Order: sequence, then C-alpha cells, then structure tokens
Amino acid sequence: MSGAKFSKNILCIGAGYVGGPTMAVIAAKCPQYKVTVVDINAARINAWNSDNLPIYEPGLLDVVKQARGRNLFFSTDVDSAIKEAQIIFVSVNTPTKTFGEGAGKAADLQYWELTARNIVKVASSDKIIIEKSTLPVKTAEAMGRILNANEKGIKFEVLSNPEFLAEGTAIEDLERPDRVLIGSQLTPEGIKARDEVVEIYANWVPGEKILTSNIWSSELSKLVANAFLAQRISSINSISALCEKTDANVSEVSRAIGMDTRIGSKFLSSSVGFGGSCFQKDILNLVYICQSYGLTEVADYWERVVLMNEYQKRRFVQNMLKVMFNTVAGKRIALFGFAFKADTGDTRESPAIDVAKQLIEEHAKVVITDPQALHNAKIDLADYADKIEFAADPYEAAKGAHAIAVMTEWKEYKTLDYKRIFSSMERPSFIFDGRNILNHEELFKTGFNVFPLGQPNHKHF
Repeated sequence: MSGAKFSKNILCIGAGYVGGPTMAVIAAKCPQYKVTVVDINAARINAWNSDNLPIYEPGLLDVVKQARGRNLFFSTDVDSAIKEAQIIFVSVNTPTKTFGEGAGKAADLQYWELTARNIVKVASSDKIIIEKSTLPVKTAEAMGRILNANEKGIKFEVLSNPEFLAEGTAIEDLERPDRVLIGSQLTPEGIKARDEVVEIYANWVPGEKILTSNIWSSELSKLVANAFLAQRISSINSISALCEKTDANVSEVSRAIGMDTRIGSKFLSSSVGFGGSCFQKDILNLVYICQSYGLTEVADYWERVVLMNEYQKRRFVQNMLKVMFNTVAGKRIALFGFAFKADTGDTRESPAIDVAKQLIEEHAKVVITDPQALHNAKIDLADYADKIEFAADPYEAAKGAHAIAVMTEWKEYKTLDYKRIFSSMERPSFIFDGRNILNHEELFKTGFNVFPLGQPNHKHF
C-alpha cells in the first residue's frame, strides 16, 4: 500500500521489545500515519504478522490487531521502508561490549552504526532520525557525523527519544506515560525536528507530560533513571541480608520507609536480584562513561549497585546449600519462574540464569517451570541441556523435588495447591521464596521448611 493517503510515514528499524510495542501504540493512536516496523530477522517479522507475537506483553496483541494492515505494517524490506519514511526510529540492539576497549561495561554500537550507514546509503530525501535504543551520552553526535557526511546533499536531524517502558506493563506505560522525553540539538533545525516528534505524541499524551531537552540531557536521563531504580533494589536487598541476621523483617522495613513520601514505595521489594535488558547494561554504561571522564569515585559508586546484585544472587544459593545440609548434589530442585519479572517472557539478565548455573555446578538436578519463558530458558541454558529438565506444569516440576525456589513473582504461584505439591515432594521439603510472595505461615503448617528473603524462616528442625 502506498503512503499517499497518510499524512506521515514513520519507520522503526528493529522489531524487538521496544520497537514493536511502541510502534503498535503510535499506529493505534494515530490512524493518519503509516507506521512500518522492519527487521532483518524474517522469523520475527512473520511472528509480528501472526497472532503468535514474538514477545509476550499483556494487551499487546489487541493493540497490534487494531492497527495491523490498516496503518501498521511489519516487513523485512528495510531499504524500501527507509526511502519512504520521513521519520525513522532506530531501536536496534546495543548490548554491552564483550571485546576490546570498554569490554564488560561500554555499549556495543556496531549495530547502531551499521544502521546509520545503511540509512545514508539508501535515503534520497531529508529525514529525522530518532535514537530509541539506550545509548551512551554523545552517541547522537557521532551518528550525526556519520549521517551528515553524505555527498547527496541530504540533511539528517538526530534526536533522542528514550523509552521508559517496564516489561509487563509496556502497553499501559505507552498509553499513559509518566513522561515522554524528546531531546534535540538546540538549533532552529533541531527544534523544528523536535516539534515534529512532539506532534506525534501529542495525539494522545497530555502536553505537560511531553518534556523537551537538549539531546545530551535526554541521552543521559535514560541511563540515570535505570541506575536510580536499580540502586533502590540493590539498597533494599543489602538490607535483606541484615534483616536475616537481626530477625527483622525486610517487608516491614520496606513498608515503613516506603510510606515516607520523600522515598515512596516503588522498587523497594526485596528479591533474589534485578534482571532485564536495561538495568545492568545501563549502569555499566554509566560506570564506563564516568571512568572515561576520570570520575573514578562516581564510577565506583554506581558499580557497587551491580556488585550488590551479584552478591544477592550468590547469597540466595549459599543459603540453600547451608540449610539443605551443605549439599544439593543429586537433589531435585524446582525453579518456579525463569523470566526476570512477571508478565513477560523476557529472561535477559534474569537472576534465575545465575541461580540455575550455580545449582548445576553443585550437581543439583534442576527443573525449570515458567508460564511464558521456557523457550527463552532453553536458549539461555543450551550449554547445560543434558543437566536440566523443563516442565510447563509446576506440579510436575515439583514432583519428587527436595526444594522449590520461587524466582519470578507470577500470580499463578500464589494460588497453587501447596498441600498437593508437598505430598509429591521428598522429605524434608524446602521452599526458598526469592520474591516473598507466598503465605509462609500456611506453607509451614503444611509441612514445608520455609526460607524467605530478609524475613524470619519457618523450619521444623
């Protein structure tokens, strides 16, 4: 279908967790725009064109169905889409570098740069390019140089429009965002381009929630927002270790401090650790930027947030070993949940990956169950395939197990028949609640030995 009947042609390069949902909502809210999402991964595009989407997100399928085929299109024809678009969102992967300078901390920008070079090669008219991927500060400057070093006389304005989505609530976050941030160069051309992007969001986002800034503030705001959120989780997790030593209850401490309006209650639930595609990557990126500017103390401060997260995952397994008579060798241990959080199938940086690997190293028989993430779990643990079992049914996973470890806060796990589960397990039976979501008193009465995080345990010996 040609774009003639549409007032704007908007393109997103990259059909992942950010690009797909964001463009689906823009298309649903703005029928006057043609919105195209391209990706070189044909299987992923085929999935977007089916009812079996490549990512699980509550409400996403309904939004996609509302606009798909009307003004929302998914394609592998990257070049044609680039030619046609006036506004291009770039949402390609920017993983942490695994090689060379900055390995383990800096963002790997090779995919971003390849995309920028392809845009230059194919484009035949001026375009607005929007950074949607999480990128280090000053990336836009480098991208602007690559894009505008063309000999075709084409002008590209590079803007930053970071995503602030939480997986599991992405559609809600897109339809009713806390804020939309759009950064540009403060030149007349930059501000004109920024206004065009403001116009897109203004179709459904109240004006006071659309923030504009210089491009560097916008790039940095995304890294800093994730760093602050992760810092809160690491902070409460550090206190959970202290609570276990002092018989305090981390949930009571969290509730008490969360009611202070200066602090607030969000991101104060103790857990086995944070995961997801952004937190660790963004903090390490922030650490690297600070180091590169000689801000050693600032870099060290933020690096401690990640180190505390690693400690929490190690501590969880060490506690399992200690209470299960110093060995889990040959014991069946069921991990309830593998996604890094509930309501997503995403397992990137999930604490369950590290916990599973540690248990395998201790020669445990690990079985994994999760309502949405088993496919990704099999990919993450492909090197251990002969040592792990996967079970869609939690009752099957727990059968013959010595212990259950709750890794993801799925609602389903709160309402399982734990009497039935207990009757199928080995004795003594253990539950390690890595999310503090279960009724520990009830489980204890059933016969379990219950070990929450940062709360008094309940044991029969």
